Amino acid sequence: YQTVDGFGLAVTQASCYNLLKMNAEDRTRVLTELFSPTEGAGSSLIRVCIGGSDFSMDEFTWCDTKGIEHFAVHRLDTEYLFPILDEIYRINPDVRIIGSPWSSPRWMKMDVSGKGNGFNSWTSGRLNPIYYADYGTYFVKWVQEMQSRGYKVLAVTLQNEPLNHGNSMSLYMPWEDQRDFLKVVGPAFKAAGLDTQIILFDHNYNYDGQGDQQRYPLKIYADAEASQYTAGSAWHNYGGSVSELDYIHSQAPDKGIWFTEASIGTWNYDYHKFAGQFQEDMREIVFGTLSRYGKGVTLWNMMLDDERKPYRPGGCSTCYGALQVSHTNYSYAGTQRLSHWYDVAHPSVAIKPGAVRIGTEGYTASGLSYLAFRNPDGSYGVLAMNEGGEDRQLVFATDEHSVHVDVPAKSVVSALWKD
Repeated sequence: YQTVDGFGLAVTQASCYNLLKMNAEDRTRVLTELFSPTEGAGSSLIRVCIGGSDFSMDEFTWCDTKGIEHFAVHRLDTEYLFPILDEIYRINPDVRIIGSPWSSPRWMKMDVSGKGNGFNSWTSGRLNPIYYADYGTYFVKWVQEMQSRGYKVLAVTLQNEPLNHGNSMSLYMPWEDQRDFLKVVGPAFKAAGLDTQIILFDHNYNYDGQGDQQRYPLKIYADAEASQYTAGSAWHNYGGSVSELDYIHSQAPDKGIWFTEASIGTWNYDYHKFAGQFQEDMREIVFGTLSRYGKGVTLWNMMLDDERKPYRPGGCSTCYGALQVSHTNYSYAGTQRLSHWYDVAHPSVAIKPGAVRIGTEGYTASGLSYLAFRNPDGSYGVLAMNEGGEDRQLVFATDEHSVHVDVPAKSVVSALWKD
């Protein structure tokens, strides 16, 4: 089966703002619990915004003055993002990044209809083909700058939610545009000697209901010139069913699949029903992705405060972070772990970067799900979930040993062992 890259959360500027409000000892404790391979869960994959988003401290890119020669690190990333990334990398030097832009620089935009230059808005617009080369250079320079600072960029997606142009920062990029831009940015990566992968789509299973955008990645894979430059597709779950991945993999088994964003918030999260929310997340996102050849999972904001802040006007005002910190004291004691934290921690403990999913055979009781992996160090990792009302026990037998794993009713269990 597939090789796994890892599991993690989005290190948005909003998350960094809240983490930097904590005292150094509390912040280190929070980050160690999530990222340390020896003292914590060992999360090894994070998502980073290329420029601003609806959870940054302002709308911006790294080239807001017209002309790619003006490309430069933005002060807000220097102030918020880099200090947190530096600390994460001190805790776990093997963390890798998936980078995603919410918008191109505004001077590269045109109207969604494809007419007119100078679409001077962060919201909506479309990438003007005359700037494909400049925007390709922008991606190359961003990856090079990040890697020069010691941050390992596994992959970039070309546009967050390319079919949603109503977010506070957004850009409409239908599959035809992404295909044509890929033919420019792909060779630019190759010429620069970058091994960073390029991932397509980065949006919902139902393609936001847009008829001419159905099976978006497959349309791009059908173009051989474009397809050679992409490693696969990324997915969100705000619409449609995870079963879409079955068809995508069946049609393009050589292309990778990543899950890159899901949110919890006032619309779907009940503090009094944690177990149900957690198991639904695990079933639909973690098991749903990994059982369909998925290589990794990242969920949305690592940390917001208990007023769901900070967020940008026009962005999501109802989202929760995986970690929720008290806005009155920003303390470790005042930090709550919501379901998304556990969704990342559980698989991270047992399934290490480079793990390969392995097949299993035998009887499985109703309501019991499990996946098994062989880690690069030879250890075995198992992720098991029991949605039934009775305690269960799994027995995993290899050529050398058998291991008994207790899976209590309504629980998720991670197990790690060496033969």
